[in-house]
Amino acid sequence: MSPAVTVIGAGLAGSEAAWQLAELGLTVELAEMKPEKMTPAHSSDLFGELVCSNSLRGDSLANAVGLLKEELRRLDSLILRCAEDHRVPAGGALAVDRVAFAQAITDAISGHPNIEIVHREMTAVPQGPAVIATGPLTSDPMAEAIADYFGGSKGLNFYDAAAPLVSFESLDMDRCWFASRYDKGTADYINCSMDYAEYSAFVRELAAAQQAEVHGFEDEKVFEGCMPVEVMARRGEDTLRYGPLKPVGLKDPKTGREPYAVVQLRRDNAQGSIYNIVGFQTHLKWPEQKRVFSMIPALKNAEYLRYGVMHRNTYLDSPRLLDRTYAARKDRGIVFAGQMTGVEGYVESAASGLLAALELGMRIKERPALDFPSWTAVGALAAYISNPSVTKFQPMNVNFGIIDQLNYKFKGKKRDRYLEVSRRSLETIDQIASRLRDHERSSV
Repeated sequence: MSPAVTVIGAGLAGSEAAWQLAELGLTVELAEMKPEKMTPAHSSDLFGELVCSNSLRGDSLANAVGLLKEELRRLDSLILRCAEDHRVPAGGALAVDRVAFAQAITDAISGHPNIEIVHREMTAVPQGPAVIATGPLTSDPMAEAIADYFGGSKGLNFYDAAAPLVSFESLDMDRCWFASRYDKGTADYINCSMDYAEYSAFVRELAAAQQAEVHGFEDEKVFEGCMPVEVMARRGEDTLRYGPLKPVGLKDPKTGREPYAVVQLRRDNAQGSIYNIVGFQTHLKWPEQKRVFSMIPALKNAEYLRYGVMHRNTYLDSPRLLDRTYAARKDRGIVFAGQMTGVEGYVESAASGLLAALELGMRIKERPALDFPSWTAVGALAAYISNPSVTKFQPMNVNFGIIDQLNYKFKGKKRDRYLEVSRRSLETIDQIASRLRDHERSSV
Protein backbone atom coordinates (compact mmCIF):
# COMPACT_ATOMS: atom_id res chain seq x y z
CA MET A 1 0.00 0.00 0.00
CA SER A 2 1.10 3.59 -0.66
CA PRO A 3 2.12 5.56 2.43
CA ALA A 4 -0.30 8.13 3.86
CA VAL A 5 0.44 11.69 2.78
CA THR A 6 0.44 14.48 5.35
CA VAL A 7 -0.93 17.84 4.18
CA ILE A 8 -0.43 20.76 6.56
CA GLY A 9 -2.81 23.69 6.14
CA ALA A 10 -6.35 23.81 4.77
CA GLY A 11 -6.22 27.08 2.87
CA LEU A 12 -6.69 27.17 -0.89
CA ALA A 13 -3.40 25.40 -1.68
CA GLY A 14 -3.66 22.79 1.08
CA SER A 15 -7.30 22.00 0.35
CA GLU A 16 -6.58 21.61 -3.36
CA ALA A 17 -3.54 19.43 -2.64
CA ALA A 18 -5.44 17.19 -0.22
CA TRP A 19 -8.28 16.77 -2.71
CA GLN A 20 -6.02 15.93 -5.67
CA LEU A 21 -4.02 13.38 -3.65
CA ALA A 22 -7.22 11.77 -2.37
CA GLU A 23 -8.64 11.64 -5.91
CA LEU A 24 -5.49 9.76 -6.95
CA GLY A 25 -6.50 7.10 -4.43
CA LEU A 26 -3.97 8.06 -1.76
CA THR A 27 -4.76 8.28 1.95
CA VAL A 28 -4.39 11.85 3.23
CA GLU A 29 -4.06 13.25 6.75
CA LEU A 30 -4.97 16.94 6.59
CA ALA A 31 -3.72 18.93 9.59
CA GLU A 32 -5.32 22.34 10.21
CA MET A 33 -4.72 24.39 13.35
CA LYS A 34 -8.03 26.28 13.19
CA PRO A 35 -10.12 26.64 15.29
CA GLU A 36 -7.72 25.66 18.11
CA LYS A 37 -5.40 28.45 17.00
CA MET A 38 -6.32 31.35 14.74
CA THR A 39 -4.20 33.81 12.75
CA PRO A 40 -4.67 37.61 12.91
CA ALA A 41 -6.41 37.59 9.50
CA HIS A 42 -8.77 34.62 9.84
CA SER A 43 -12.20 34.75 11.46
CA SER A 44 -13.84 31.34 10.83
CA ASP A 45 -12.95 27.67 11.14
CA LEU A 46 -13.82 26.98 7.48
CA PHE A 47 -11.28 25.69 4.96
CA GLY A 48 -10.26 27.90 2.03
CA GLU A 49 -11.17 31.10 3.90
CA LEU A 50 -10.57 34.24 1.81
CA VAL A 51 -9.01 36.95 3.97
CA CYS A 52 -8.59 39.78 1.45
CA SER A 53 -10.74 40.29 -1.64
CA ASN A 54 -13.53 37.94 -2.70
CA SER A 55 -12.44 38.19 -6.34
CA LEU A 56 -10.50 35.53 -8.23
CA ARG A 57 -9.94 38.19 -10.92
CA GLY A 58 -10.51 38.19 -14.69
CA ASP A 59 -12.08 35.32 -16.62
CA SER A 60 -11.00 36.09 -20.19
CA LEU A 61 -8.50 33.86 -22.03
CA ALA A 62 -6.80 37.06 -23.15
CA ASN A 63 -5.85 37.49 -19.49
CA ALA A 64 -3.22 35.24 -17.88
CA VAL A 65 -5.25 34.59 -14.74
CA GLY A 66 -8.24 33.74 -16.95
CA LEU A 67 -6.07 31.16 -18.71
CA LEU A 68 -4.89 29.79 -15.36
CA LYS A 69 -8.48 29.36 -14.19
CA GLU A 70 -9.45 27.54 -17.38
CA GLU A 71 -6.47 25.21 -16.98
CA LEU A 72 -7.59 24.42 -13.44
CA ARG A 73 -11.15 23.77 -14.58
CA ARG A 74 -9.92 21.23 -17.13
CA LEU A 75 -7.77 19.58 -14.46
CA ASP A 76 -10.80 19.14 -12.17
CA SER A 77 -9.72 21.66 -9.52
CA LEU A 78 -11.83 21.55 -6.37
CA ILE A 79 -11.25 25.26 -5.73
CA LEU A 80 -12.46 26.31 -9.19
CA ARG A 81 -15.51 24.05 -8.96
CA CYS A 82 -16.53 25.57 -5.63
CA ALA A 83 -15.87 29.08 -6.96
CA GLU A 84 -18.10 28.49 -10.00
CA ASP A 85 -20.84 27.07 -7.79
CA HIS A 86 -20.84 30.15 -5.55
CA ARG A 87 -19.93 33.01 -7.87
CA VAL A 88 -21.54 36.44 -7.48
CA PRO A 89 -21.94 39.07 -10.22
CA ALA A 90 -18.66 40.92 -10.84
CA GLY A 91 -18.58 41.94 -14.49
CA GLY A 92 -15.79 40.12 -16.29
CA ALA A 93 -14.28 38.76 -13.06
CA LEU A 94 -14.94 35.59 -11.08
CA ALA A 95 -15.95 36.71 -7.58
CA VAL A 96 -17.50 34.50 -4.92
CA ASP A 97 -19.71 34.57 -1.87
CA ARG A 98 -16.78 34.00 0.47
CA VAL A 99 -18.68 32.15 3.21
CA ALA A 100 -20.59 29.82 0.87
CA PHE A 101 -17.38 29.21 -1.10
CA ALA A 102 -15.39 28.24 2.01
CA GLN A 103 -18.26 26.10 3.30
CA ALA A 104 -18.37 24.18 0.00
CA ILE A 105 -14.63 23.47 0.18
CA THR A 106 -14.95 22.37 3.81
CA ASP A 107 -17.87 20.06 3.02
CA ALA A 108 -16.09 18.47 0.05
CA ILE A 109 -12.88 17.83 2.01
CA SER A 110 -14.75 16.58 5.09
CA GLY A 111 -16.82 14.19 3.01
CA HIS A 112 -13.97 12.58 1.06
CA PRO A 113 -13.40 8.99 2.22
CA ASN A 114 -9.64 9.18 1.66
CA ILE A 115 -9.10 12.29 3.83
CA GLU A 116 -8.76 12.29 7.61
CA ILE A 117 -8.84 15.75 9.21
CA VAL A 118 -6.92 16.53 12.39
CA HIS A 119 -7.25 19.92 14.10
CA ARG A 120 -3.89 20.73 15.66
CA GLU A 121 -0.97 23.08 15.15
CA MET A 122 2.00 21.43 13.50
CA THR A 123 5.35 22.59 14.86
CA ALA A 124 7.78 20.39 12.92
CA VAL A 125 8.42 19.37 9.33
CA PRO A 126 7.02 15.82 9.16
CA GLN A 127 8.51 12.76 7.54
CA GLY A 128 7.58 12.58 3.89
CA PRO A 129 5.57 12.27 1.86
CA ALA A 130 4.09 15.60 2.91
CA VAL A 131 2.73 18.84 1.48
CA ILE A 132 3.37 21.95 3.60
CA ALA A 133 0.84 24.63 2.71
CA THR A 134 0.75 26.66 5.92
CA GLY A 135 0.46 29.92 4.01
CA PRO A 136 1.95 33.37 4.43
CA LEU A 137 0.55 33.48 7.97
CA THR A 138 2.46 30.40 9.10
CA SER A 139 2.63 30.25 12.90
CA ASP A 140 5.94 31.19 14.50
CA PRO A 141 6.81 27.65 15.69
CA MET A 142 6.18 26.16 12.25
CA ALA A 143 8.03 29.00 10.50
CA GLU A 144 11.03 28.32 12.75
CA ALA A 145 10.80 24.60 11.99
CA ILE A 146 10.80 25.30 8.23
CA ALA A 147 13.76 27.64 8.61
CA ASP A 148 15.66 24.98 10.56
CA TYR A 149 14.76 22.38 7.92
CA PHE A 150 16.44 24.55 5.29
CA GLY A 151 19.53 25.11 7.43
CA GLY A 152 18.52 28.40 8.96
CA SER A 153 17.19 30.08 5.81
CA LYS A 154 14.41 32.32 7.06
CA GLY A 155 13.13 33.27 3.63
CA LEU A 156 11.72 36.75 3.15
CA ASN A 157 8.58 38.61 4.18
CA PHE A 158 6.33 41.42 3.07
CA TYR A 159 3.17 43.06 4.37
CA ASP A 160 -0.30 42.39 3.02
CA ALA A 161 -3.57 44.20 3.69
CA ALA A 162 -7.30 43.56 3.40
CA ALA A 163 -10.04 46.01 2.38
CA PRO A 164 -13.08 46.99 4.49
CA LEU A 165 -16.58 45.58 3.99
CA VAL A 166 -19.68 47.78 4.19
CA SER A 167 -23.41 47.06 4.26
CA PHE A 168 -25.39 47.85 1.13
CA GLU A 169 -28.30 49.40 3.01
CA SER A 170 -26.01 52.02 4.57
CA LEU A 171 -24.87 53.45 1.21
CA ASP A 172 -26.19 56.74 -0.15
CA MET A 173 -27.45 55.55 -3.53
CA ASP A 174 -28.14 59.15 -4.58
CA ARG A 175 -24.35 59.55 -4.87
CA CYS A 176 -23.57 56.24 -6.59
CA TRP A 177 -24.88 53.96 -9.31
CA PHE A 178 -24.60 50.43 -10.65
CA ALA A 179 -22.40 49.92 -13.74
CA SER A 180 -19.43 48.03 -15.11
CA ARG A 181 -16.55 49.85 -16.76
CA TYR A 182 -17.29 50.65 -20.43
CA ASP A 183 -20.73 49.05 -19.81
CA LYS A 184 -19.18 45.63 -20.40
CA GLY A 185 -21.29 42.74 -19.18
CA THR A 186 -23.85 43.38 -16.47
CA ALA A 187 -23.91 46.36 -14.10
CA ASP A 188 -22.26 44.59 -11.19
CA TYR A 189 -20.25 47.35 -9.48
CA ILE A 190 -21.47 50.23 -7.34
CA ASN A 191 -19.66 53.38 -8.49
CA CYS A 192 -19.18 56.25 -6.04
CA SER A 193 -18.29 59.53 -7.76
CA MET A 194 -16.06 62.28 -6.39
CA ASP A 195 -15.45 65.74 -7.81
CA TYR A 196 -12.08 67.51 -7.73
CA ALA A 197 -12.61 69.21 -4.35
CA GLU A 198 -13.92 66.03 -2.70
CA TYR A 199 -11.09 63.93 -4.12
CA SER A 200 -8.31 66.38 -3.19
CA ALA A 201 -9.53 66.71 0.39
CA PHE A 202 -9.86 62.94 0.67
CA VAL A 203 -6.32 62.28 -0.57
CA ARG A 204 -4.83 64.87 1.83
CA GLU A 205 -6.57 63.33 4.84
CA LEU A 206 -5.79 59.78 3.72
CA ALA A 207 -2.07 60.48 3.33
CA ALA A 208 -1.89 62.02 6.81
CA ALA A 209 -4.17 59.56 8.64
CA GLN A 210 -2.93 57.57 11.64
CA GLN A 211 -1.73 54.04 10.91
CA ALA A 212 -2.13 51.05 13.19
CA GLU A 213 1.03 49.71 14.81
CA VAL A 214 2.52 46.91 12.70
CA HIS A 215 5.91 45.70 13.94
CA GLY A 216 8.65 46.29 11.38
CA PHE A 217 6.34 47.95 8.84
CA GLU A 218 7.84 50.25 6.23
CA ASP A 219 6.21 51.42 2.99
CA GLU A 220 8.89 49.75 0.87
CA LYS A 221 8.14 46.37 2.43
CA VAL A 222 4.57 46.35 1.11
CA PHE A 223 3.80 43.96 -1.73
CA GLU A 224 2.98 46.05 -4.81
CA GLY A 225 0.02 43.83 -5.74
CA CYS A 226 -1.80 44.61 -2.46
CA MET A 227 -0.67 48.17 -1.76
CA PRO A 228 -2.48 49.91 1.13
CA VAL A 229 -4.55 52.81 -0.16
CA GLU A 230 -2.84 55.28 2.20
CA VAL A 231 0.58 54.29 0.84
CA MET A 232 -0.67 55.07 -2.67
CA ALA A 233 -2.00 58.43 -1.46
CA ARG A 234 1.47 59.34 -0.17
CA ARG A 235 2.97 58.69 -3.60
CA GLY A 236 1.22 61.69 -5.15
CA GLU A 237 -2.22 63.25 -5.48
CA ASP A 238 -3.03 61.59 -8.80
CA THR A 239 -1.76 58.10 -7.92
CA LEU A 240 -5.19 56.88 -6.83
CA ARG A 241 -6.87 58.35 -9.94
CA TYR A 242 -4.61 56.15 -12.05
CA GLY A 243 -5.19 53.20 -9.75
CA PRO A 244 -8.28 51.99 -7.86
CA LEU A 245 -10.12 55.34 -8.21
CA LYS A 246 -9.71 55.70 -11.97
CA PRO A 247 -12.90 57.04 -13.60
CA VAL A 248 -12.11 55.82 -17.12
CA GLY A 249 -15.00 54.02 -18.82
CA LEU A 250 -17.59 55.18 -16.27
CA LYS A 251 -20.25 57.88 -16.78
CA ASP A 252 -22.34 59.30 -13.99
CA PRO A 253 -25.97 58.87 -15.17
CA LYS A 254 -26.91 62.15 -13.45
CA THR A 255 -24.43 64.23 -15.46
CA GLY A 256 -23.69 62.03 -18.47
CA ARG A 257 -20.00 62.79 -17.87
CA GLU A 258 -16.98 60.93 -16.52
CA PRO A 259 -16.43 61.91 -12.86
CA TYR A 260 -13.10 63.20 -11.58
CA ALA A 261 -12.61 60.02 -9.54
CA VAL A 262 -14.66 56.91 -8.81
CA VAL A 263 -14.56 54.50 -5.86
CA GLN A 264 -15.93 51.09 -6.84
CA LEU A 265 -17.68 48.59 -4.57
CA ARG A 266 -17.95 44.90 -5.45
CA ARG A 267 -20.55 42.48 -4.11
CA ASP A 268 -19.11 40.23 -1.39
CA ASN A 269 -21.99 37.80 -0.85
CA ALA A 270 -24.73 36.22 -2.92
CA GLN A 271 -27.49 38.23 -1.25
CA GLY A 272 -25.88 41.54 -2.23
CA SER A 273 -26.06 42.82 1.35
CA ILE A 274 -22.27 43.18 1.79
CA TYR A 275 -19.88 45.09 -0.48
CA ASN A 276 -16.08 45.25 -0.63
CA ILE A 277 -14.41 48.64 -1.25
CA VAL A 278 -12.29 47.72 -4.25
CA GLY A 279 -8.58 48.49 -3.92
CA PHE A 280 -8.94 49.88 -0.38
CA GLN A 281 -6.53 47.55 1.39
CA THR A 282 -5.41 49.48 4.44
CA HIS A 283 -3.74 49.40 7.82
CA LEU A 284 -5.14 52.66 9.17
CA LYS A 285 -6.50 52.63 12.70
CA TRP A 286 -10.16 51.66 12.67
CA PRO A 287 -11.52 55.06 13.80
CA GLU A 288 -9.38 56.67 11.10
CA GLN A 289 -10.81 54.35 8.46
CA LYS A 290 -14.34 55.43 9.39
CA ARG A 291 -13.38 59.12 9.52
CA VAL A 292 -11.45 59.27 6.24
CA PHE A 293 -13.50 56.86 4.14
CA SER A 294 -16.68 58.72 5.21
CA MET A 295 -15.33 61.63 3.13
CA ILE A 296 -16.42 59.64 0.07
CA PRO A 297 -19.93 61.07 -0.39
CA ALA A 298 -21.72 57.75 -0.96
CA LEU A 299 -20.03 56.30 2.17
CA LYS A 300 -20.83 59.22 4.47
CA ASN A 301 -23.01 57.04 6.71
CA ALA A 302 -21.59 53.65 5.77
CA GLU A 303 -21.85 50.79 8.26
CA TYR A 304 -18.54 48.89 8.41
CA LEU A 305 -19.01 45.15 8.78
CA ARG A 306 -15.25 44.58 8.77
CA TYR A 307 -12.48 47.17 8.89
CA GLY A 308 -9.33 46.78 6.83
CA VAL A 309 -6.46 44.91 8.47
CA MET A 310 -2.79 44.35 7.76
CA HIS A 311 -0.57 41.37 8.46
CA ARG A 312 2.91 40.09 7.74
CA ASN A 313 3.27 37.53 4.98
CA THR A 314 6.22 35.15 4.89
CA TYR A 315 7.52 33.32 1.88
CA LEU A 316 10.50 31.10 1.02
CA ASP A 317 13.57 31.91 -1.04
CA SER A 318 12.12 29.31 -3.40
CA PRO A 319 14.58 29.54 -6.33
CA ARG A 320 17.29 28.26 -4.01
CA LEU A 321 15.14 25.78 -2.10
CA LEU A 322 12.47 24.26 -4.36
CA ASP A 323 12.32 22.54 -7.76
CA ARG A 324 9.68 23.04 -10.43
CA THR A 325 7.32 20.56 -8.76
CA TYR A 326 7.44 22.66 -5.55
CA ALA A 327 9.45 19.86 -3.90
CA ALA A 328 12.38 20.60 -1.61
CA ARG A 329 15.62 20.14 -3.55
CA LYS A 330 17.07 18.33 -0.51
CA ASP A 331 14.18 15.84 -0.27
CA ARG A 332 11.54 15.48 -2.99
CA GLY A 333 9.21 13.79 -0.51
CA ILE A 334 8.68 17.17 1.19
CA VAL A 335 6.63 19.51 -1.00
CA PHE A 336 5.52 23.10 -0.41
CA ALA A 337 2.51 24.89 -1.89
CA GLY A 338 0.66 28.18 -1.77
CA GLN A 339 1.74 31.74 -1.15
CA MET A 340 4.67 30.71 1.04
CA THR A 341 6.36 29.50 -2.18
CA GLY A 342 6.14 32.97 -3.76
CA VAL A 343 3.08 32.57 -5.94
CA GLU A 344 0.78 35.52 -5.28
CA GLY A 345 -3.00 35.33 -5.48
CA TYR A 346 -5.86 32.96 -4.75
CA VAL A 347 -5.89 31.19 -8.11
CA GLU A 348 -2.12 30.92 -8.17
CA SER A 349 -2.14 29.34 -4.71
CA ALA A 350 -4.69 26.74 -5.79
CA ALA A 351 -2.63 26.05 -8.93
CA SER A 352 0.51 25.43 -6.89
CA GLY A 353 -1.37 23.02 -4.61
CA LEU A 354 -2.73 21.14 -7.62
CA LEU A 355 0.60 20.77 -9.41
CA ALA A 356 2.54 19.94 -6.24
CA ALA A 357 0.03 17.26 -5.25
CA LEU A 358 -0.26 15.67 -8.68
CA GLU A 359 3.50 15.41 -9.18
CA LEU A 360 4.02 14.10 -5.63
CA GLY A 361 1.26 11.56 -6.23
CA MET A 362 2.89 10.39 -9.44
CA ARG A 363 6.19 9.88 -7.59
CA ILE A 364 4.54 7.97 -4.76
CA LYS A 365 2.74 5.69 -7.22
CA GLU A 366 5.91 5.34 -9.31
CA ARG A 367 4.24 6.76 -12.40
CA PRO A 368 5.87 9.04 -15.01
CA ALA A 369 5.93 12.74 -14.09
CA LEU A 370 3.29 14.94 -15.67
CA ASP A 371 5.90 17.64 -16.43
CA PHE A 372 3.73 20.72 -16.85
CA PRO A 373 5.65 22.78 -19.45
CA SER A 374 6.30 26.50 -19.00
CA TRP A 375 4.08 27.38 -21.95
CA THR A 376 1.15 26.51 -19.65
CA ALA A 377 0.17 28.96 -16.92
CA VAL A 378 0.33 26.26 -14.22
CA GLY A 379 3.80 25.23 -15.35
CA ALA A 380 5.05 28.79 -15.82
CA LEU A 381 4.36 29.65 -12.18
CA ALA A 382 6.27 26.57 -11.03
CA ALA A 383 9.15 27.44 -13.35
CA TYR A 384 9.25 31.02 -12.05
CA ILE A 385 9.46 30.14 -8.35
CA SER A 386 12.17 27.51 -8.99
CA ASN A 387 14.41 29.46 -11.37
CA PRO A 388 17.80 29.76 -9.62
CA SER A 389 18.87 32.61 -11.93
CA VAL A 390 16.34 34.90 -10.21
CA THR A 391 18.48 36.92 -7.82
CA LYS A 392 15.94 39.25 -6.16
CA PHE A 393 12.97 36.95 -5.66
CA GLN A 394 9.56 38.57 -5.14
CA PRO A 395 6.03 37.08 -5.05
CA MET A 396 4.51 36.93 -8.52
CA ASN A 397 0.99 36.82 -9.91
CA VAL A 398 0.57 34.82 -13.11
CA ASN A 399 1.16 36.93 -16.23
CA PHE A 400 1.94 36.37 -19.88
CA GLY A 401 5.49 37.61 -19.28
CA ILE A 402 6.43 34.38 -17.45
CA ILE A 403 4.65 32.08 -19.94
CA ASP A 404 6.79 30.91 -22.86
CA GLN A 405 6.16 33.00 -25.94
CA LEU A 406 5.09 31.56 -29.27
CA ASN A 407 8.01 30.03 -31.21
CA TYR A 408 7.01 31.90 -34.34
CA LYS A 409 6.31 35.53 -35.18
CA PHE A 410 2.63 36.20 -34.66
CA LYS A 411 1.11 38.90 -36.85
CA GLY A 412 -1.83 40.46 -35.11
CA LYS A 413 -2.98 42.41 -32.08
CA LYS A 414 -1.63 41.69 -28.61
CA ARG A 415 -5.01 40.36 -27.48
CA ASP A 416 -5.06 37.89 -30.38
CA ARG A 417 -1.51 36.81 -29.57
CA TYR A 418 -2.50 36.14 -25.97
CA LEU A 419 -5.49 34.12 -27.17
CA GLU A 420 -3.15 32.05 -29.33
CA VAL A 421 -0.84 31.47 -26.35
CA SER A 422 -3.91 30.33 -24.39
CA ARG A 423 -5.04 28.00 -27.19
CA ARG A 424 -1.61 26.35 -27.28
CA SER A 425 -1.56 26.00 -23.50
CA LEU A 426 -5.01 24.43 -23.29
CA GLU A 427 -4.12 21.83 -25.92
CA THR A 428 -1.31 20.68 -23.63
CA ILE A 429 -3.49 20.81 -20.52
CA ASP A 430 -6.09 18.63 -22.25
CA GLN A 431 -3.39 16.05 -22.98
CA ILE A 432 -2.26 16.05 -19.34
CA ALA A 433 -5.87 15.78 -18.14
CA SER A 434 -6.35 12.79 -20.45
CA ARG A 435 -3.25 11.12 -18.98
CA LEU A 436 -4.63 11.67 -15.49
CA ARG A 437 -7.97 10.10 -16.42
CA ASP A 438 -6.16 7.11 -17.95
CA HIS A 439 -4.15 6.77 -14.73
CA GLU A 440 -7.31 6.83 -12.61
CA ARG A 441 -8.94 4.18 -14.80
CA SER A 442 -5.88 1.94 -14.57
CA SER A 443 -5.87 2.32 -10.77
CA VAL A 444 -9.41 0.98 -10.39
